[in-house]
Parts: sequence; structure tokens; C-alpha cells
Amino acid sequence: MTAKEVYKIWAPTGKKWVDWVRPVPFMGIGQYQKAYGIINRALPCIQFLEQAENNELNAVLGINGWEKAYLEQTAIIVDMSGEESVRYGVALAKYGFRPIPVYNGTLEQSGSRATVDNQSVGMALELMAKELQKIEIADEARPAFLLDRNRLNRYKLEDSVYDNSWDVYPQDLPSPDYLLEQGIESILVVGGRKISRDVKKILATHQKKGLKIYHTDGYERPKLQFVWKLPSWD
Repeated sequence: MTAKEVYKIWAPTGKKWVDWVRPVPFMGIGQYQKAYGIINRALPCIQFLEQAENNELNAVLGINGWEKAYLEQTAIIVDMSGEESVRYGVALAKYGFRPIPVYNGTLEQSGSRATVDNQSVGMALELMAKELQKIEIADEARPAFLLDRNRLNRYKLEDSVYDNSWDVYPQDLPSPDYLLEQGIESILVVGGRKISRDVKKILATHQKKGLKIYHTDGYERPKLQFVWKLPSWD
């Protein structure tokens, strides 16, 4: 498939939420210098969603509020490492979400080393496009915004290492007012032991507007988070 064809699978024309798909990783398709034939294409089991759809299990675990009906009012931010977030996004598509790639990292120059492996993300988008194409996603599907948690890796071994780290900013995600207008009342961040600092800065505004913010590492029961303080962007 061409880069444009892969992009159209992830951002089909006229579909809701696709305006937030970032074209950057798709521009490198066909130009990747590394071999990623060993990328795991198996879709992960999303445990907290399996629990939400199992009412009997909910009763045992005491999960009140994460039943299937509540998830219909929830947007998800997948903040996992590299290609793992791509596979997780495709898995979420089977649960009624539309995966929205928000990767914004550039590729390093030929022969150089970089702080973030953005090539693996782009290759995963290409490899998993065929799997995503098999899934019928409803027009009213809720969004699952996909981020690479490695984007914040700014550690350099030496000056010659190319710094292609990146942050996510308020304009990269829908505003709280828009989400509320679309019937979204909560945001669930999936990945890591805690919410990344750049995502937390954005969600502080969302929480002030009345959206509930939850977090899970992908295995544990989602927990309500409080991010009231608005940190400086400096």
C-alpha cells in the first residue's frame, strides 16, 4: 500500500474525530531505513474492558461505573510505548472505538541515531492498517487517541544523537467544550504508572470544565485522577 492509502485507512474521509490524525508518521512510509519484520502483530487483550462487559465479574470486583453503558461516554488516550500503542488502538477498535494516531515525531537523518524510535511507530501503522481495515467502525464510535510514551525521551548519550522527542499540546486533542458537545463526559488514560506530564497539563483544563479523568496501566481497574493544578508550559 502507498503512504496515502495507509493514511486513509486510519483517517477515512468524512469520519468523526479523524481531523486529529497527525500525518507526520505516514509521510515516512516507504522510506524507513530499519527492518521491523519482527513487530508483534497480535492484538492485546484489554482486561479492563473485558471486565466492564462482564456484569457478573463487575459484582465480584466491585467495579461500579465501568460497565459498558458508562464507557459509551468515555474517550480514551492510549499512552504506551511505540508500536504497542498502535496495536492497542486496533484492539480498541473491536470494542467500538476509533483509533486516532496523534504521533508527531520526526525521523532521524540517514545513518544517525535518535532519542526516539519513531520509525517503529510508522512501520506499525503500516503493518496494522490491514488489520484495522477488517474492522467495521461505527460512525458514532468514541475516539481513542494514540500516543507514543517514548516521545518524552530526551536523554542524549552524546551531542551527535538526534533529539526527535516531542510533546503533545492542547491543540493536538479536542477541547473540553467540543468533547462535552459530543456527549463525552470522561477521559481514560491508558498506560504507564501515572499520567505523563504533558498529557496531565492538557487534562487539567478538561477536568476544570467538568470532565472526569481516569487512569489505568491497562490491567488494573481505572482510578479517578485529580489534575486540578494548571502547571506552567515553561
